[in-house]
Amino acid sequence: MLVPLSFPSDPAARAQRYDDVALSIGGLLDGEDDWIAALATVACELSHGFDWFHWTGFYRAVSDDLLIVGPYQGGHGCTRIAFSRGVCGAAARTRVTQLVPDVHAHPDHIACSGTTNSEIVVPVLTPDGRLLAVLDLDSDHPAAFDALDQACLEAICADLGRRFA
Repeated sequence: MLVPLSFPSDPAARAQRYDDVALSIGGLLDGEDDWIAALATVACELSHGFDWFHWTGFYRAVSDDLLIVGPYQGGHGCTRIAFSRGVCGAAARTRVTQLVPDVHAHPDHIACSGTTNSEIVVPVLTPDGRLLAVLDLDSDHPAAFDALDQACLEAICADLGRRFA
C-alpha cells in the first residue's frame, strides 16, 4: 500500500500518484463483477492515496432523480440526495463534473460535514451515457482539487462506467 501523498503536492507528484492509484485499482478490479465491491475498492484506494481526501465515496443512482450513499471512506455522509439538491445532485443531473473550490460560496452545497471546504463530484457514466453513480470527494482544505484531479478522477470513473455498463 502506498503512503498517502500529503497536501499540498506538486502537480508531477500528484499525477504520478494518480497513475499509481489507477494501476492499483485496475489490478484489484481485474475479474471483479460485483458493483459494490468495485465501488468500495475505488473509494478505499483513493482515500488512502491522498491525505487531503477527507471524505471519499460514491452515491449510487437508484432512480432518475435520487442518489443513495454507497461505499465510502470518512465520516457519515448524507444518506439520500435528490438530483435537484447540492453538488452531488448537480453532477447527477447534468452528468458533468462539479469542481467546487469553496463550498461555502456554493449556494446549494449540502453540508454533511462542517469541516469541508472544497469538493469535486464526478459522474460515473456508462459508454451510452447512463448514470450509475457519482464519485464525491470532500476536503477540509480550500481549493484542494483542480483540473489535474478532475482529469484523473474522470478517467477512473470512465473505467468504472465501462466495466459495469
